[in-house]
Amino acid sequence: MATSRWNDPNRELWWAHTGGGGGQFGIITKYWFRTPGATGGPSLLLPKLPQTVRKAVVTWPWPQFNETNFTRTVMNHGAWHAANSDADSPYATMHSSLQISSWFAGVIVLDVPMDAMRADTQQLLDDYVRALSAGVGVEPTVQSKDVPFLEATLTPTIGYGKYSRHKSMGGHLRKPFDASQISTIYRALSDPEHWGIRLVYLAAYGGKINTVSPQATAVAARDSVMKFWFSCNWELPAQDEAEVNWVRKLHGDVWATSGGYPVPNDKWGGCYINYPDIDAENPYVNTSGVPWSTLYHQSNYPRLQRVKAKCDPKNVLRHALSVKPA
Repeated sequence: MATSRWNDPNRELWWAHTGGGGGQFGIITKYWFRTPGATGGPSLLLPKLPQTVRKAVVTWPWPQFNETNFTRTVMNHGAWHAANSDADSPYATMHSSLQISSWFAGVIVLDVPMDAMRADTQQLLDDYVRALSAGVGVEPTVQSKDVPFLEATLTPTIGYGKYSRHKSMGGHLRKPFDASQISTIYRALSDPEHWGIRLVYLAAYGGKINTVSPQATAVAARDSVMKFWFSCNWELPAQDEAEVNWVRKLHGDVWATSGGYPVPNDKWGGCYINYPDIDAENPYVNTSGVPWSTLYHQSNYPRLQRVKAKCDPKNVLRHALSVKPA
């Protein structure tokens, strides 16, 4: 057992579990949760959840997009999130995801769950959709309903059915995509020769996440405004090479100026360990010269190695991107 108490001899093991990646430090059998600094009984120790969530789905018709207004939409989305990712933003209780599937999906989707208990929820939603649509010239359709928090949380926004074979690559954005990167995304998703279940997913980030020190937990990314995720799903093994290469090429082209990966700098924040990608340690794909361990864990990797060496020196619990013992 490990806890967050400073005098716990196993505190470093607890720290490694707070975002170091699953399946490599041990088997968790029980959790205790509490909000830092909270006092009192169990009902006071966790953040208060809204009883009701406004679940909005905004759609734009794909056939009405060309490279120009597509770029404008994604740039609007990025600029809005860069301006509204602070912890004290009135949008701090909203989590949105822009889901851009291949052209034949027919629509571009924005999924927006928000705290429905606020008096200004609808106004905030309307303003958000208006900002993303500014100057685009394509009218969105907005559907929303209020549902219990648990229903909103457990209802998946993406389903792939029988398309169970998968490849994905993702990470953090400290600043939004630029016009050149968005044009690359547009060309990949609008290619009429490609019919795979392909997706570029841009998720809101920031808020309270960015108020925590990069060393306080194993998650070093504490200054991002969005997460990106490029993925593809397909059904048949015979499609493996084409579909994997589609994701690799898109990712490599978007990050062409940094060796095919979002090397941490003032614009990009590296990779996200919950989207593990074995290509990151392949020097023929990751040509940045930056090791996968830095892309995913940044300066926290040596500390994770020390925990691994102490708790699992024989590296029994491992996977392709697990921490290597120091």
